[in-house]
Amino acid sequence: MTHTTTQAPAPADAGPGAWSPGGVRIEVTEVSRAAGGRRVLDGVTLSVRPGQVVVIVGLSGAGKTTLLSLMAGFTTPSEGEVRHDGGPIAAGASVGYVPQDDIVHRELPLARTLAYAARLRLPVGTEIEPVVAKVLAELDLERCAGTRIGALSGGERKRASIGTELLTRPRAFFLDEPTSGLDPATAAELMGTLRDLADGGATVVLTSHSPSDVRHCDTVIVLNAGRLAYAGPPEEVCAHFGVFSMEEVYLRLGGAVPDGDRTADAVPCTERACDGRRPQAPPPAGRHPGVFRQWALLSRRNLDILRRNRLTLAILAGSPLMVLGMFALLFRPGAFDPADPSPSATVQILFWIAFGGFFFGLTYGLLQICTELPVLRRERFVGLKAGPYVLAKVTVLLPLLLVVDAAMLAVLGALDRLPDGDAVMYAELFTTLVLSSAAALALGLLVSASVSDPSQAALALPMACFPQVLFVGAILPVPLMATGGQVMSLALSNRWAFEALGHSAQVERLWAEGASPLGPPLLMSYGDSFARPLVVDWALLGLFTVGLLLITRFTVARRSAA
Repeated sequence: MTHTTTQAPAPADAGPGAWSPGGVRIEVTEVSRAAGGRRVLDGVTLSVRPGQVVVIVGLSGAGKTTLLSLMAGFTTPSEGEVRHDGGPIAAGASVGYVPQDDIVHRELPLARTLAYAARLRLPVGTEIEPVVAKVLAELDLERCAGTRIGALSGGERKRASIGTELLTRPRAFFLDEPTSGLDPATAAELMGTLRDLADGGATVVLTSHSPSDVRHCDTVIVLNAGRLAYAGPPEEVCAHFGVFSMEEVYLRLGGAVPDGDRTADAVPCTERACDGRRPQAPPPAGRHPGVFRQWALLSRRNLDILRRNRLTLAILAGSPLMVLGMFALLFRPGAFDPADPSPSATVQILFWIAFGGFFFGLTYGLLQICTELPVLRRERFVGLKAGPYVLAKVTVLLPLLLVVDAAMLAVLGALDRLPDGDAVMYAELFTTLVLSSAAALALGLLVSASVSDPSQAALALPMACFPQVLFVGAILPVPLMATGGQVMSLALSNRWAFEALGHSAQVERLWAEGASPLGPPLLMSYGDSFARPLVVDWALLGLFTVGLLLITRFTVARRSAA
């Protein structure tokens, strides 16, 4: 299909670009996009003038979100090109993008959320409080400044997401289904906010399923099965399709598209009496936050979110208490008594201590990334590095794991579930447990970065745990496993934690010298599992941690760029 573009003329006395009130002119030329083995968009050509409100409509699967993402520069076309102001879309272009999902953390108050976003996006040294206050005033959210975002209404949360984008004074806003799920009055109010942004000079492009949104816009773009069916003034769209209402347009899209498909520029600003519009202020110049500052800022925000989320805090504190209670009920005291040791009990105690450290680390990291993917993707687009993001998670969570691991050893020692030993032995046990938790935390973060939502993370939990139970050598000593099991055990961090704990607890000497007749046969079945130098086990656990964190960083970078 061949598309032609008709352009409305600029004023005769205007030089190139002189009519622009500060928005971005967007030109889409023969753009196609393939995904999942099909063409989501096919040869779309259109042009959007600055300072307009443009709505993209069509049936589900028509390619609306894909076209919006291409126009914003979030994704690249398979064929054709998208240009802003006549040139390629520059990295870090002055655009605001609001996806369907919230791009704000629900646990934080609104003003604090905007302050964190401003510090991440604006140049170092910018006075943050006036910027946040101005955005709140412009969006009529001043009364909500101290309200937790999770307690805001749907329309207020949408405006809060817009507010994070407005901080940098972008020249173009792109919004995916901003009125979805809102009642008609709230949707109309939000569309009025977008109208104000356009009146302030920005170009506003949104997708919508709501026919009522069309009347608030200057231009409507209709997609049908990935092709452009219409682009022009909303008052002409019904006539173009030979119907009397926008609802009937949707019905027509289910059948054949009328002949004479057309594209058109948005109605130029000069024809809409926009002389009184305020040009968008350019984003402030200066040095943006570097890697270290991003890490410090995200660490502070993560801690702020954590301490405000009571459910998460209850889970983080409750799961160790539950595990300790089970240890106390399951194992009798005195298993490590040299006069009468219980080899089988010592094996299980050491294993479950190692697994406890692993389980705490895994569950602490499992929901950290998948629950905030929309926020992450948006912040990555404005310059956030994947390395500081992952490191900030570790910075906040690892100290909590240190406390939990120390408490677990202290309680088990007080309950006589550990061998009598000096401070050196307990320091070794604690170091092993912390390294085990760190490796598991890295694994949990990797899983969280690889899945799309918490339900998938929950399904991944048993799959990550079962191998760490079966192949570490507690149920069956590694030397007695089949070759495949021995190879599998090499890739499990819990094996090295279990064997390091056994080395520090001196189980070889305990089993060999104890009065129990089970000692020597059990000792022989483990071979030299507990004879390895402790530093080797620690080095392996450290390598697991570093390697998994590097893979997590790569995964975060890849997933957040999609």
